[in-house]
Amino acid sequence: MDSKTFNEETTDFLTMLVKEDMENGEYHRPVATRFPPEPNGFLHIGSAYAIWINHSIAEKCGGVFHLRFDDTNPVKEDIKYVEAIKEDMEWLGIHPPVYFGSDYSERYFEAAMQLVRNGKAYVCDLTPVEITEYRGTLTEAGADSPYRNRSVEENLVLFQGMREGKYPASSKVLRAKIDMSSPNMNLRDPVLYRILHAEHYRTGRAWCIYPMYDFAHPIQDFLEGITHSFCSAEFKDHRALYEWVLRELDVTEPPKQREFGRLNVSGLVTSKRYLRELVEGGYVDGWDDPRLPTIKALRRRGVTAEAIKRFVQEIGVFRQNSTVDSAMLDHFIRQDLKERAVSAMAVLHPLKVILTNYPEDQTERLRLRNHETDESMGSRDVLFSRELYIEREDFMECPVPGFHRLAPGSEVRLKGAYFIKCERVISDPVTGDMTELHCSYDPETKSGLGFQGRKVKSTIHWVSAMNGVSAEVHLYDKLLQEEARLAESDNDWKHILNPDSKTVITHAILEEGMKHADMKMTYQFIRHGYFCLDSRYATEEKPVYNRVVSLKDSWKKGK
Repeated sequence: MDSKTFNEETTDFLTMLVKEDMENGEYHRPVATRFPPEPNGFLHIGSAYAIWINHSIAEKCGGVFHLRFDDTNPVKEDIKYVEAIKEDMEWLGIHPPVYFGSDYSERYFEAAMQLVRNGKAYVCDLTPVEITEYRGTLTEAGADSPYRNRSVEENLVLFQGMREGKYPASSKVLRAKIDMSSPNMNLRDPVLYRILHAEHYRTGRAWCIYPMYDFAHPIQDFLEGITHSFCSAEFKDHRALYEWVLRELDVTEPPKQREFGRLNVSGLVTSKRYLRELVEGGYVDGWDDPRLPTIKALRRRGVTAEAIKRFVQEIGVFRQNSTVDSAMLDHFIRQDLKERAVSAMAVLHPLKVILTNYPEDQTERLRLRNHETDESMGSRDVLFSRELYIEREDFMECPVPGFHRLAPGSEVRLKGAYFIKCERVISDPVTGDMTELHCSYDPETKSGLGFQGRKVKSTIHWVSAMNGVSAEVHLYDKLLQEEARLAESDNDWKHILNPDSKTVITHAILEEGMKHADMKMTYQFIRHGYFCLDSRYATEEKPVYNRVVSLKDSWKKGK
């Protein structure tokens, strides 16, 4: 392949490996990569990273990229995960040809029979516990199975009997005959096939034996013409077995397995096991809970596919497992939404304001821009009336030094409207809680008229009480506490989860235009962040908004 088909600016080690292989003529077929999820869970941000690595390398090299479902374990897999993964891939903007490992069942069996005939595999009757005991340790060699020296003929009969369902689950396995003293534990006669009497979601009861991942995977790659099989770093010790399978099957131009570091994001849980514990334990609101890193959760939260793409591109390709600050992910989400979100005023904790000198029967329409900097996004009319709501935090009865918003006797500007001055604070006579403010407004200070008089130090947002839209708002923070560390042992989630990871505000007031908000759009609630309608709970009668990300950016490139 002509090296000019490669992006010369790309220097990650995997792309350079592919470039070198193609320039050396190691393959007489196009570059081909794949993403091989097992359909037993949902894709997450780490999956998006792996997808991007494989897809982008194939794209840069003028090659092809496959989506392949590694569905050779009927106990855990389900069609619902297949459909969810395909949907997530489409949402990410990637439309690869789709393959299923279960379609190669006969080819796996033929390959296993070839190994048996060549004396490279045998049927073993040890129990799973005994196999582990015989395997040895990292410092001690394993011991040969008492069934290791069965004849080829006996192994052929036994393996055929396994296929025909003559034996119960776990009573026999097919093992590779390699080296029980190998320093690589994966080469100590690994299991290639096991018996599973279970219904497969695609093949039904056609099979009762299923190949192990380490045996099926290299065969899948070869059958699909994959040139480079990129996987996460924990599979590095499995590479020797991957190569052994292909070598013993006498494959021409075998695919190469190479590894990259797994992506972890601080404060997020990406382990399938832990995600399942959180969902099934009721600690989160399903697989699409906006606090989770699953693609469907990010989508429900309001994150765009473009933001995820920018994030993983910025990361590059790790050699070792790495953890990235979640602030970096938030940064790219924020940068993406800043360009497309429509502005709106929303008061999350309302405090009523009555403009005592504004005529009771008067209203007016004020013109506000839909985007702070992009004039092409147009503008909108917002109703202004005598009674308004402001944020409770924008008023302080006894202001502390440095507080420049509304206080008794002080003035602020209402965004796009007038100066107002607090004249009186009304409180509940029983509880003493503040209930409303009586303020005056200055009609000479209307925005856009070029008022040149006195100045105020603060502008605050507001919503008319006459036609404000009542809404529920969900604010999200990191799911895990800052000091939490996920252990390999069982987790006590009650002590690990951040108790403030979700805040529900039940009585927010939004400007009138939000009555017709679009489920597909993102809105910038002034000063609060970026929000979208919750695809699960929002209705016309009761709008529910999720905060996608706050306005504050704590990540800087290169820090």
